[in-house]
Amino acid sequence: MNTALVIVDVQNDFCPGGTLATARGDEVASKIAELISTADSRTQEYDCIVATQDWHIDPGSHFSEQPDFVDSWPEHCVADSYGAQIRGPVKTELIDQFFKKGHYSAAYSGFEGVNEGDQGLAEWLREQGITHLDVCGIATDHCVRATVLDALKEGFKVRVLRGMCSPVDDKRGADALQEMMDAGAELV
Repeated sequence: MNTALVIVDVQNDFCPGGTLATARGDEVASKIAELISTADSRTQEYDCIVATQDWHIDPGSHFSEQPDFVDSWPEHCVADSYGAQIRGPVKTELIDQFFKKGHYSAAYSGFEGVNEGDQGLAEWLREQGITHLDVCGIATDHCVRATVLDALKEGFKVRVLRGMCSPVDDKRGADALQEMMDAGAELV
């Protein structure tokens, strides 16, 4: 199996103290940091590790002073800001590629992101010979959900590391996990 770990939006603004903090953001960041810092995960479990990031420049109506928390949100993950940075203790030097999304739109799925060479996630993963994805990150009910559903549509076999995901809302998070499973993802 050629497997990649996809870390979705583990960014400062989605962790405690951030503008859109999730309750388990720091716990998720710590668990992911532990997973990728072991030599075994780099050499035996994963052929590559990638991360997606919200990277908003001017996302239009995605930002709102009166957000509905469905389609509009408070300002978050502004490009080059502290809030958009990967949350410590996750070590960015252990990540092979970063895919930034939402420059001028909402962009929930990591498959809407591009790397520094303007290459999309699906194309890059295929070039690496990747067929299987383990997905974790923030938020279960939004960007993790969208990334997993798009990964399945792209033909990847997907496992969701649910203990390494943090929802905005616990009920919506549980519903999203069920939706991902119903679409063909394995929950582990």
